[in-house]
Amino acid sequence: MNQEAGSTPEAQNLPGCYRHPDRETGIRCTRCERPICPECMVSASVGFHCPECVRDGGGGGPAPAAARPRTIAGGTVTADPRLFTKILIGINVAVFIAIRANASLAADLSLIGAWPPAPFQPTEGVADGQYYRLVTSMFAHQEIWHIGFNMLGLWWLGGPLEAALGRARYLAVYFVSGLAGSALAYLLADPGTQTLGASGAIFGLLGATAVLMRRLNYDPRPIIALLVINLLFTFGWSSISWQAHIGGLVAGVVTGYAMVHAPRERRSLVQYGTCALVLLVIVGMTLFRTAQLT
Repeated sequence: MNQEAGSTPEAQNLPGCYRHPDRETGIRCTRCERPICPECMVSASVGFHCPECVRDGGGGGPAPAAARPRTIAGGTVTADPRLFTKILIGINVAVFIAIRANASLAADLSLIGAWPPAPFQPTEGVADGQYYRLVTSMFAHQEIWHIGFNMLGLWWLGGPLEAALGRARYLAVYFVSGLAGSALAYLLADPGTQTLGASGAIFGLLGATAVLMRRLNYDPRPIIALLVINLLFTFGWSSISWQAHIGGLVAGVVTGYAMVHAPRERRSLVQYGTCALVLLVIVGMTLFRTAQLT
């Protein structure tokens, strides 16, 4: 970066935020003197405090309950910002181990529209009332490479997004995106096709991350490149459910946009209201497809 006229060498060596080392800042906590970026600043009667000092409640300034640090989406800043990502990975791995131990379990958890195919009466599948498959298929994997790629993506995308949105909002984006992927696969894919995997939810996290990076004015090229690569795999590999990927991606973009752009005065209403509207669309697609198949 070119140095502007009149700037000093010290201005080029500002410390990084203690929670976000890549963000240079000239502001320090007035209690402990940790460097803090705008996202971590909590207004105090004098200057700004860091999240730890606010949480501990030491010294002067506002009470922790009154000035609890919040994420960009309004979520609470937590000690372990990756906790729910770890739990989701744990559930996926546990289901994978169970399926490896009992291969028939995959057929019970995967997304199947209707089986056997027409003209026979369906004996199993979502069309026969097994709506739980829309959820269980999000956690089912059969091949080691499948769960490996998905869990790597979940860790890489999920952790930062959970920290940025907060736990409740992060889970909302994850599950709404996963359900949207399942619903679109149910709507458009052959009803006898067995679909499984967390890819729909992870594509949702990818879409929400792209929205977040634009909101924070970060360089979008890395996430755009990752999205393009994943879309090339999606449409270039015949065994991949493109319906689940696209459904999750669209839902992730929509819910992610609501999370980071909702006006502060009615933030929760806009955020969770958007999730509810997307869920209504998912229910509508599911009922429409069920009516077609029955």
